[in-house]
Amino acid sequence: MAGRAIDLDRAVDLFLDHVKVERGLSINTLDGYGRDLARLVRFLAARGTTRADAVTPVDLTCHLLELAEGLSPRSRARALVAVRGLFRHLVAEHLIDADPTELIDAPKVVRRLPGVLGEDAVARLLAAPRRDTPRGLRDAAMLELLYATGIRVSELVGLPVGDTNLNAGFVRVTGKGKKTRLVPLGQAAREAVERYLGEVRPAWARPDEPALFVTPRGRRMTRQGFWKLLRGYARAAGVRLPAGGVSPHKLRHSFATHLLERGADLRAVQAMLGHADIATTEVYTHVSRARLVEQYRRAHPRAK
Repeated sequence: MAGRAIDLDRAVDLFLDHVKVERGLSINTLDGYGRDLARLVRFLAARGTTRADAVTPVDLTCHLLELAEGLSPRSRARALVAVRGLFRHLVAEHLIDADPTELIDAPKVVRRLPGVLGEDAVARLLAAPRRDTPRGLRDAAMLELLYATGIRVSELVGLPVGDTNLNAGFVRVTGKGKKTRLVPLGQAAREAVERYLGEVRPAWARPDEPALFVTPRGRRMTRQGFWKLLRGYARAAGVRLPAGGVSPHKLRHSFATHLLERGADLRAVQAMLGHADIATTEVYTHVSRARLVEQYRRAHPRAK
């Protein structure tokens, strides 16, 4: 045997410590891995398997079949990513001889096209905050910046003042895996952020608060707080989307789709979004084609 016997609980702890330190995964991703692997450990314990080197492909196949009774293919595929990562790490560390996930296929996932707001809907949404009040100026700056850059909501609320360069017209964003990227800022977003920085933040922010966007209490805006204000402005502007409604991620989808519809290069959009794999960005080309077909069928006199 190449390695030594190791119990599954210990193996999971070692793996989670490894991905936390070496891969810099987000807290949400780590929590998801932890839940998926805890579910696996409970399943294997019920079958009498407590050692990592004793796990077989049959055990894992049975686990996936059990998951199929309550989880979607997407959730099962995510769980398999965690399980594969665990056993590949154990092989790499010579703690087990063979990877029992090697011949297991991931559940087939039907890729869903993301919900996208039209340009008119985005314009109404961005115009919704009152720009004659401190709160409205802050909210307008957040909405303009989010649509101008396509950053994630976690990146928006965590953006430090020092990573915003209005003179040069870009923000430095620290995303997943603590990777940084530069994203350009358009004129409308620059002006909105500049007004907020000049008229609101100095009166609100505590001296030790690094975040760009703060509440009247002086601390950084939370994700939940931004979600709440976004939904309120969407209702006020009459902007609606099926399947979950308007969300920060839908504005990110809209940012990418509108760029591609207007001829932006796919690689450039990938860099701005911070996608490690261009296949993730390519879904927006399908959205653009779907919208093109929809417009053609609605407008062409002989389309029906």
